Amino acid sequence: MWRNNLHSTELITVILSIFSFIPSLRGQFFFSFLLLTAFTPALGLLPFPPGTFPFQEYMILNLSFVVAVVYAFVYIMLDKKAGTLAGALCLLCWVGSNALAQSLGFSLAWKVVLVSELIFVTPAVIGHGVFEKRTAAVLDNLIEVFVMEQFFVVLEVLQNFFGYEPYPGFQKAVQARVQANIKEWTVKKQEKSA
Repeated sequence: MWRNNLHSTELITVILSIFSFIPSLRGQFFFSFLLLTAFTPALGLLPFPPGTFPFQEYMILNLSFVVAVVYAFVYIMLDKKAGTLAGALCLLCWVGSNALAQSLGFSLAWKVVLVSELIFVTPAVIGHGVFEKRTAAVLDNLIEVFVMEQFFVVLEVLQNFFGYEPYPGFQKAVQARVQANIKEWTVKKQEKSA
């Protein structure tokens, strides 16, 4: 459901959010971590005969599987509907990271991870430093940065395109909190410059 007062920057953000579970800054960390952990030894085998599932050759029960399942479980515990979608995306990332790991090999995969991290982190650091005149909030709350941001992207996409809210009034409460945080940040910024 499109809102009539959707600003152009919000529209661009929403469009980019569709693709940003994996390629967003924090989503990129998640996928990169899964890609690197895809090279860990298998913890076991799927209890199904070969060929039962499509892409089963990439469903390796290694550390990347454990990470993806933990993320999926956390997201489902936060919200059953949106969390199920986010959890499915996590499991798709697990399969995708194993497929990419098998096709690239470690000697090329770590270079892909390094370059992709530089491509995604550099603009974020510049954006925070140049335009916002502050540092990124990575160390403020690591759980929020590495776990919750991807889930918020999923919630934002579901809200903007389907009108989904985990509970009635969720969007209004979030917007009120965002505006309060912006106001607080603006006051602190003015106090520093005074």
